[in-house]
Amino acid sequence: MTKLSHLDEQGAAHMVDVSAKDITTRQACAEAIIQMSEQAFSAAITGTGPKGEVLATARIAGIMAIKRTSELIPLCHPLSISNAAIDFEPLPKQSALRILATVKTDGKTGVEMEALTGASIAALTVYDMIKAIDKASQIGSIRLLAKSGGKSGAYSIPQSHTHHVSSGFRDAPARGLGKTMTPTQRSVTPAQTLGGGPRQALRTFMIEHHLRASQWAKAANVPVAQIYGFLTGKTHTIAPETLSKLASVVGVRPQDLLGSHE
Repeated sequence: MTKLSHLDEQGAAHMVDVSAKDITTRQACAEAIIQMSEQAFSAAITGTGPKGEVLATARIAGIMAIKRTSELIPLCHPLSISNAAIDFEPLPKQSALRILATVKTDGKTGVEMEALTGASIAALTVYDMIKAIDKASQIGSIRLLAKSGGKSGAYSIPQSHTHHVSSGFRDAPARGLGKTMTPTQRSVTPAQTLGGGPRQALRTFMIEHHLRASQWAKAANVPVAQIYGFLTGKTHTIAPETLSKLASVVGVRPQDLLGSHE
């Protein structure tokens, strides 16, 4: 059996002495997946969550966590991080987000824990940002995908271990509730309901075209509040001039943004 390097001869935990190791370029990538209701997914992707920009906030939180991993995991070495990135892959069919944390350093020990910590904290931040819409959102599949550098060399997760988000992931019984709750059974207040018609058509358009409200508004030189207000139901329409500017940015007609309802 492989000896655990974090245990000494007496079985006590200790920080590994890396002073004799060579400095090499080390990189690691980890993932976390958070699955949520359709309402929460829409809010996260379009940037209209109750607390504001979901992905932007989660990205900063993940990067901050990467840099402070040694303060959170007792036996990790403090490292000089040369690069840290948090990326998001929307999984619309599962109403899920796949979070990828990539970390790089030139040092004597690897950055696997930094990548795992970054992905985990980013996922927790997504949950915090959308919990007002869906408290039953689930975080799973936190794992190392690949690493390189160091004495052990390169590693990537075996093909047999790869998997997609299971359709049953959302249907697991909620702890303490004693029964299964599917997305359609969850109670949502009227203020949180997506609604249909033009509002839903615009949400769908934004998700399909990977548009964030703040970035889209900036590109069109229009107030982002007009997009937020319409998507969240605070206003019933978007000014025609605003709609035209938004449509011109993505090269479509204004009525295309609202489906066949306008």
